[in-house]
Amino acid sequence: MWKLLVFFAFLAVSRAAEDVNPNLINKNVVRTIDLNSQLVKISGTITIENTGKTPVNSYLIGFERDLVGSVSYIGVQESQKNPLKVSQVSVIGRGTSEQFYNVQLRQAIEPGKTSTIIFEVVLTKALNPYPTSIAQKDKQLVRYFGNHYFYSPYPTKTQKTEVLVSARSLENYSKLKPVSQSDSTITYGPYENIDPFSINPLTVHYENNAPFLTVTKVERTIEISHWGNIAVEESIEIRHTGAKLKGSFSRYDYQRDSNTNHHSIKSYRTILPALAHNIYYRDMNGNISTSSVKPRKDYIELELKPRFPLFGGWQSSYILGYSVPSYPYLFKKPSGEFILKIRLLDHIFDDMAVDEVETNIVLPVGVSDVKVKTPYEVKRLPDGVTYKYLDNLGRNVIRASKSNLVEQHIQDIEVTYTWKSHFLLHEPVLVSIALFFIFVVVIIYVRLDFSIGKPEHSKKE
Repeated sequence: MWKLLVFFAFLAVSRAAEDVNPNLINKNVVRTIDLNSQLVKISGTITIENTGKTPVNSYLIGFERDLVGSVSYIGVQESQKNPLKVSQVSVIGRGTSEQFYNVQLRQAIEPGKTSTIIFEVVLTKALNPYPTSIAQKDKQLVRYFGNHYFYSPYPTKTQKTEVLVSARSLENYSKLKPVSQSDSTITYGPYENIDPFSINPLTVHYENNAPFLTVTKVERTIEISHWGNIAVEESIEIRHTGAKLKGSFSRYDYQRDSNTNHHSIKSYRTILPALAHNIYYRDMNGNISTSSVKPRKDYIELELKPRFPLFGGWQSSYILGYSVPSYPYLFKKPSGEFILKIRLLDHIFDDMAVDEVETNIVLPVGVSDVKVKTPYEVKRLPDGVTYKYLDNLGRNVIRASKSNLVEQHIQDIEVTYTWKSHFLLHEPVLVSIALFFIFVVVIIYVRLDFSIGKPEHSKKE
């Protein structure tokens, strides 16, 4: 029995190991690591060379184990700006299974040829405040832990990395030669002949007073009406995830010298659709008036100010709602079906990090044959039914959730369904029937005499 188990284990390892093509090498890698916000944005180009005798149509991109959980988004495209399909796979590296991303190349790399791809990666929670607690007037320092080398299952001939930081004065950074610093840029390399799965710790300790504002949860409800309106409401919980505030908060010091409150969050900007109207913004205490709406050419800029400034460890919650006309989002296909294209997640603030989003799409009364297409993998929750005004049939609710999102996840979800136009008369008919019965009851009540005795004038007669 144990021999059989060993055989299947060996077979599984062999299949995973086959994902790493030994004929591929990274001829040249150029990386840029942007540390200017609360997100770590890694971008660059990879020149891939096929040294084998058969064409290759896939390539693996990997991350160190410490960073795998922080990967929120990865996008790869060819030099012609054509996005490539990326899927997560398991690969054997250093004797254990690791998570990699398999990139399907649009055109296979022929033997002896090269191809160049462009990649973009966004990491969340990859910057650690150090110290973890600071006073109200202190500056916020953070540390980034990475790798001097481009982590890859393939050997790399030459590579170069630039690290961009938000302050010219750095506390400290690792110095694997050759290394140089110019203003806010640290340049590592070029390094040559790097083995597969190579790791050499990179650390950067620097000042970063960018807003470390995280959306811990957002519940987004989208209500569709075939009368020409779409109502959107978002219940948002936010938290300052930077260095925690040490000691008590002084309102006097805060108002006297606001320039020293580097790491506090006083306000932030939300982007709404250009056709948004009936905008409202409230929290548990009611309407928040400290907000401003600024119409732009292609969008509406809404500046939101919480009731109190947010310091490290502080949190707040609020509700934001608005309406938009349905014609830019709801279309009728020649087959008679309707297709809804609307964002699964919308812009909340710049460089946002969202821990969890739950989107509920409330469809009109009488829909059938519902089909859902998502721009990326999401968790489909059980569909629900809700009842709105004058609903006796109920409305289908499409529910989906996803965790660890950033701005690159602002993409459309497509919902296709069948709906008959006579359902437009559903609510008017219900209103007419209700009014008819009310009038009948009133007429009966007025006509009938429920008194016990007769009036005096009737007795005299």
